[in-house]
Amino acid sequence: MQRRRLMQWGAALALSPWMIRSARADTAQAAHGAELAGASMPGAQALGMPSGGALPEGLRLPLERKDGVWQGCLTAAPLNLPLLPGGKPTAFWAYNDSVPGPAIELFEGETLALRFENRLPQPTTVHWHGLPIPADQDGNPHDAVQPGQAREYRFTLPPGSAGTYWYHPHPHGHTAEQVYRGLAGVFVVKSRSDPLAHLPERWLVLSDLKLDGDGQIAANSEADRMDGREGQFVLVNGAWQPRMTLGMGERQRWRVWNATSARVLKLALPAHEVWLVGTDGGLIERPRRMEYVLLPPGARVELAVTGRFAPGRPSGLLALPYARGKMMGPEQDKALPLLGIEAGAAVATAALPRRLGRVAALPKPAVRRRVAFSEDMANPAAMFLINGQTFDMDRVDFIGKVGQVEEWEIDNQADMDHPFHLHGTQFQVTERHDGKGWKKEPYLAWRDVVNVPPEQKVRLRFRQELPGPRMFHCHILEHEDAGMMGVLDVRA
Repeated sequence: MQRRRLMQWGAALALSPWMIRSARADTAQAAHGAELAGASMPGAQALGMPSGGALPEGLRLPLERKDGVWQGCLTAAPLNLPLLPGGKPTAFWAYNDSVPGPAIELFEGETLALRFENRLPQPTTVHWHGLPIPADQDGNPHDAVQPGQAREYRFTLPPGSAGTYWYHPHPHGHTAEQVYRGLAGVFVVKSRSDPLAHLPERWLVLSDLKLDGDGQIAANSEADRMDGREGQFVLVNGAWQPRMTLGMGERQRWRVWNATSARVLKLALPAHEVWLVGTDGGLIERPRRMEYVLLPPGARVELAVTGRFAPGRPSGLLALPYARGKMMGPEQDKALPLLGIEAGAAVATAALPRRLGRVAALPKPAVRRRVAFSEDMANPAAMFLINGQTFDMDRVDFIGKVGQVEEWEIDNQADMDHPFHLHGTQFQVTERHDGKGWKKEPYLAWRDVVNVPPEQKVRLRFRQELPGPRMFHCHILEHEDAGMMGVLDVRA
């Protein structure tokens, strides 16, 4: 081995730009700061980052129903936001002048027709991450929208697709920059027979922000290109360390997105009761009590959170220390406060069903394949590889068949974590190899991202229901841009 990304998101935000805000003045100085982003990056104090602020909510994409189809417009364009007091506005790239982008929420069976306009200086696409939609609508790098051009995305959400998804750019070589400049939004598909519809929802989009000394979004450093980008600030809904109120005994349903470029988030709510109820592609069969949840880049999770406020434990949402085998930058060795939580009035605890639904195991596969992640630091033109190759837009790596169950073994031969993502469908992880032996996955779930630590393996099964090219890649966006990606051509 060679070393080497609701409810109404809040009318208030329509009147004022997203602000980066800290939970308390006494955490604003150290917080995520320069020590995690590299010693040359200024921290909150140097930048004059303002403190205080409630958890922001965002805007919903305006949609109009015509002839049974929901229609709307989405535009990617530069946007200047005043983040620092008395400073020059920070230049972002945004969907519909919103960071994060406007939320889209539809029910299973509904159709979306969306006109997309590219007002960026680069080609881009809109990838509908995790959605089971036609390949020519999925924003593959082969379908780039040039600067000044537009196209329509149109697709129907099939039965059984209720889940927590998101959308972001996917042009080859430019994905990381476009996402870290602000291009990402959430997409929630709901079921009309949702067993958790009685719970109030919170939507939490976790993202990274890296600013230079002038308060501008910094370009990727060599360490970022190697390790994957991490910023000084981990944001929640575009805000830094915001605060929210949770009633004593109140049970809420949280949808959480990891919309960072590379950060693996080990999320915990030490003072509260937390149950895992859903993954990327929807609800699991039964709630599972959790002490923490490991959320790799691109993944999502649904949690049932009950306010308990256990004495002596931090009341907020934390990212616990996690080392992912970085090559150049420091690892996260301290807990990061992400969201402050204050105790509200006592509330009767809503019921949590013992059974949420059924996740039927996929049958034995007709095809088995192996996907090996590796790193070659001696070759700057091809450092991040899949099966010994770097991505080629004109190459098909595998040929599949519509409706056929496949089993893939993802073998991480590299020295750092690599989260695997597959387009066009959801998969079931069946086994994991920790370097000592195979262990059966303790529960079935629908996912489209799975983290694979170094020298470990994961087996997963899936079925592609629609034909066309489907990308698979590492979801550290800098590694994807560097060629850690392949194509599965699904044929009828």
